[in-house]
Amino acid sequence: MILVVDVANVVGSRPDGWWRDRAGAAERLLARLASFVGRTVAGPDGEDVEIARIVAVVEGQAKRADAPDGVDPDRFEVVRAAADGDTAIVERVRAETSGSPETSGSPERSGADLLVVTADRGLRARLPSDVRVAGPGWLNDLLGR
Repeated sequence: MILVVDVANVVGSRPDGWWRDRAGAAERLLARLASFVGRTVAGPDGEDVEIARIVAVVEGQAKRADAPDGVDPDRFEVVRAAADGDTAIVERVRAETSGSPETSGSPERSGADLLVVTADRGLRARLPSDVRVAGPGWLNDLLGR
């Protein structure tokens, strides 16, 4: 499964002072996320899922956040949104499900092979209907945040 993370939405779901250092908060989340690449975890529905790859979308001040050192860029990617993060997520999901060159020439896959983490209802409405979606609570629990 490919995990696509709305970093701003997940970071903003916890009142831990993230607003004082958005890039730092994003980097801390990215560091925790990186340890889950290749692991099998309980998905939001309770079924086991293997996280084959993570695409973390950052926007605004958080675009200064760096990917953790030593991660495989083919399995952990930080996407810096040109404008808003929602549009970048929708574009990436469409690219992933169409086998676009943006996804390193990956073969076309079903939206069911993706799991987008966001609580943003507007974003959820823009995603293809077969894409799985989980709220940040699931990811926060997984990360122990």
